[in-house]
Amino acid sequence: MVRLPYVTALTTLFSYGLLFAFGQLRDFFRRILDARKPSNLKGYAPICLGLEDFYTRRLYLRIQDCFGRPIASAPDAWFDVVERYSNDCNKTLHRTTATTKCLNLGSYNYLGFAAADEYCTPRVIESLKKYSASTCSVRVDGGNTKLHTELEELVARFVGKPAAILFGMGYVTNSAIIPALVGKGGLIISDSLNHNSIVNGARGSGATVRVFQHNNPAHLEEVLREQIAGGQPRTHRPWKKIIVIVEGIYSMEGELCKLPEVISVCKKYKAYTYLDEAHSIGAIGKTGRGVCELLGVDPADVDIMMGTFTKSFGSCGGYIAASNEIIHHLKLTCPAHIYATSMSPPAVQQVISAIKVILGEDGTNRGAKKLAQIRENSNFFRSELQKMGFEVLGDNDSPVMPIMLYNPAKIPAFSRECLRQNVAVVTVAFPATPLLLARARICISASHSREDLIKGLEVISKVGDLVGIKYFPVEQEKTTAVEKLKKIQ
Repeated sequence: MVRLPYVTALTTLFSYGLLFAFGQLRDFFRRILDARKPSNLKGYAPICLGLEDFYTRRLYLRIQDCFGRPIASAPDAWFDVVERYSNDCNKTLHRTTATTKCLNLGSYNYLGFAAADEYCTPRVIESLKKYSASTCSVRVDGGNTKLHTELEELVARFVGKPAAILFGMGYVTNSAIIPALVGKGGLIISDSLNHNSIVNGARGSGATVRVFQHNNPAHLEEVLREQIAGGQPRTHRPWKKIIVIVEGIYSMEGELCKLPEVISVCKKYKAYTYLDEAHSIGAIGKTGRGVCELLGVDPADVDIMMGTFTKSFGSCGGYIAASNEIIHHLKLTCPAHIYATSMSPPAVQQVISAIKVILGEDGTNRGAKKLAQIRENSNFFRSELQKMGFEVLGDNDSPVMPIMLYNPAKIPAFSRECLRQNVAVVTVAFPATPLLLARARICISASHSREDLIKGLEVISKVGDLVGIKYFPVEQEKTTAVEKLKKIQ
């Protein structure tokens, strides 16, 4: 959990209060100055209205250069960031033809498959020539190639479930599948920090939604017991079905799910388990099979396993792996399968090739080396950041490591200064996180060398001192890798 110091909380609240007060003051005078000007709305109500619009205009636009930075190369360990400029105080940004080569600490290219690969790339190019970039059809019509069938079988074998189904977008995999699994009269119990795709899927299902404290199986049991005892609202009839939804690695916290304990509770109360492995599949576990393998959980104990191909496999899309009955039901009822264009054949081939490399079916041990490298890189980088005094969230083995920033002024300061020193980082603020808990999310890749990581640590340490985000004392008894390197030089 985040340990927010009292002084930090106070200064952060004061900073947001100051921004809000001055923003409201500027809006007040703007309304006075524009009172006699003709309206451009022509009788229509404004689409953008309220606090969301205020937040965008008065807070986000000031620092929008820190977000949505375009790149001009593959998202490898180093990539080219397109330079931009603004002539109107960041209201609009203009791209230039110049690029800056930066260390990539933002892309979730965990195993390095997003760049050119000696095994994957030739096969992807061949599939593009054979099938073209799109099937221009849905799976139930003319968009079902043998590659799609092969990948479904391969995914099912890889995660240890009887069957699987593919989708062209990871976000849609959650938001479209959940309403197809549960509806009115059902109960969804969701972790309080689940991804927005899960939140929207749960809301759109029509089921009753209850939330339990983040990664707290004891509170999950309390909620389950209370809801089972009370039954459905008003009628108090028994729930038609209960689904508990958790993530393998929480994308904004870098924490591993307490899956064994969650499954134990679900079994006790006969609730289904839905596991989102978007950030964990392929990235953790001895053979890359995700949080189940890492924590010693039998995949048969997880009823529905969801994952995406955008993180560890260098592609796009997502999957659901479950029993034959569930997958058959989804193929008949899920709108994302029936109405959406099928996954691009080259993207499918990329995933097939990547999984074969991970499994060693390419005839080499490169997959095992990548898995060992991502684990070593992640634990090394996290350990060094903690020694430097940063507040780093998450668990060991997780390639996601948020560095807490808190104060709104530190978000652009950290991002811009890192970019000036050729390190590209992702900063995350409200509404993706709670208002007071802004952070920089570091994502480590197997393609990073030790020299890359030390370069990143050196820059982050300097910027951390400059911005003032080392909230904990430096561990004096432990010498960091950066300090060791300086002694050698």
